Amino acid sequence: MVLLAVLQANADVLDMDANCAAVEQAAGKAAAAGAQLLLTPELFPVGYAPRRIRAELDPAVLPSLRRTLADIARRHGIGLVYSLPAVTAAGEWQITATLLDETGAELLSYAKVHLFGPEERAAFAAAGAAPGVVDFHGVKTSLVICYDVEFPETVRAAAVRGAGLVLVPTALSEGFDAVPHVLVRARALENRLTVAYANHSGTEEGCDFLGGSVVAAPDGSLLAAAGAGDELLFARLEFAGLPEPAADPGSGDVAYLRDLRPETYRSWGS
Repeated sequence: MVLLAVLQANADVLDMDANCAAVEQAAGKAAAAGAQLLLTPELFPVGYAPRRIRAELDPAVLPSLRRTLADIARRHGIGLVYSLPAVTAAGEWQITATLLDETGAELLSYAKVHLFGPEERAAFAAAGAAPGVVDFHGVKTSLVICYDVEFPETVRAAAVRGAGLVLVPTALSEGFDAVPHVLVRARALENRLTVAYANHSGTEEGCDFLGGSVVAAPDGSLLAAAGAGDELLFARLEFAGLPEPAADPGSGDVAYLRDLRPETYRSWGS
C-alpha cells in the first residue's frame, strides 16, 4: 500500500523561492499524514510560462533548484515528483519530470515527448525516449508529463514495461475537462494501472488552469478528485493481490494487456 499525496496549487512564475516554499509546506503536510509520495504539477517550481521561462530563466540555477527540492524530500522523509526545464548536451531545452525517494536520491527522470501548443513548441524541444519504470516502495512506477497522457501509446509503453503506477505532472488549462474525467480514467482502465494527475490552479501568465487533479484506479474509477482551487489530495493505493483479469467476458473485467497483438498492429503500418 502507498499513500499518495497530490498537490494542486497556483505557482508564481519565476519566483522559485515561493514555489519551493509551497512544495515544502505540502511535503510537510503529506508526510505528517503518512504519505510516502508527493506529486506536484508540471514546471511548478518555476511556474508555467514557456516563452518567459526560455527567455528569462538562467539554466545555471537549475542544479541548485534540484538540490533544494531534494533537500525538501530528505527533510520530510517523503518521495517527491517535480517537473523542471532541462538543457541537453546539445543545447536543447526540454520539459522534464523527476522522481526522488525519501532520501532525496533520484530514482527516475523523464523528458516530455508530446509538446502542446505554440508556446511550448516555441520554447522547448520534444524528447523521444520511452517512459522508464522503477521500483518505488515495491510498486513499479513510471512518469509521463501532461499532454503525453492523452496519447494511448505513451501510457501503454509504461504498462508493457511493468508499471503499476503512472505519475503525471500537468498544466491543463480550462476547457479541457474531458482529459481528467475521460482520458486519464481510460488510460488507467485500458492498462490496468493507477494514474495520478497533478494540475495547477488559478492563473499564471494569462493561462487559466482547470484544476481538476485526479487519481484513477485500474478499473477506471476515481480514487480522488480535486475541484478548481488549491488542494492537497490523498489517495490510498493498494497494489498487493490485484486480481488478474478473468477470462470470462461476463466478469466485467477485460485482459487488455494479455490480449495485445503487437505483431498484428505492426503489419497494419501507420
